[in-house]
Amino acid sequence: MSSVGPYLRELRERRGVSLEEISRTTRVGRSYLEALESGDTSKLPAPVFTRGFILAYCQALGEPPDEALARYAGRDETAAEETAARATTRDRSAGRGRGTVLVSFVLLVVLGVALFAVALVLQSGREATGERRADVRRGDVRPPSRPAEPRRDTPPGAPDTPTSAPAPSSGVAAATRPIPATPPSATGSPPAGDSTPATTKPPSPTPAPATTVTQHELTTSVGQVNAPYRLVARTNAPTWIRVRTGDGRQIDETIPAGQVREWVSNRPFTVSVGNAGGVWLELNGKPLPPLGASGAVITGIVLPGTP
Repeated sequence: MSSVGPYLRELRERRGVSLEEISRTTRVGRSYLEALESGDTSKLPAPVFTRGFILAYCQALGEPPDEALARYAGRDETAAEETAARATTRDRSAGRGRGTVLVSFVLLVVLGVALFAVALVLQSGREATGERRADVRRGDVRPPSRPAEPRRDTPPGAPDTPTSAPAPSSGVAAATRPIPATPPSATGSPPAGDSTPATTKPPSPTPAPATTVTQHELTTSVGQVNAPYRLVARTNAPTWIRVRTGDGRQIDETIPAGQVREWVSNRPFTVSVGNAGGVWLELNGKPLPPLGASGAVITGIVLPGTP
């Protein structure tokens, strides 16, 4: 390269052509032409492009390119050797770098395995301790004592039967009617061994939950509505609601109390509600009847339904 640069400069100066003219003719940047003439290979691209620059340079001057290409091909072997030495040095450095990375990776893997083993040992120890504590707690539980049998009056001349009920401390004689050791159950059944029916207050009836609205009732209340359908939900308590439209869209949301949600679709809605008493629905401006009691679950109602 050190010989082709002066050769090209000599040809150009002999012709009296400037670098700007050659750059305009060959469309090669002036910086590349200057690097080509000065022999600065660091500023030149790959050799295949550099040969193309030399060929265009010679054609712009009207000179045959054979001599210049031969000079470029016969570059000093010293440059090639230096390039090879630099490449060898880079390879060795890269090899040492890869070795360091590999050692670091192996150390990280070993450390991770050790930490995982320690975590397993600690977890096993905690589980074993928990099982021992559970066994101790189970061992401390005592079986429930049997309730004392009710004391009964014995006929004259019969031997006294020992009972587990304690004697009254006031010295007052026991009543003639047997006294049960345990209170009667909530269902009004007498204690075991007592043939006398006990008078107990009947349990208060549990109020029946309010009935939920039916699909027919919703369809009747809505009447005839035309698409697009506009569904509005207003909550007075936290309510989970799922709305699925006819085109496949689905919305699942837990709506807080006092919120309003609105959906619009050209096809009917399929609605499921987790708290029927906490939401009021409205379709195309028509309010729907209450869906049901608080906490009632309604699934799969279609709005508007088929009459």
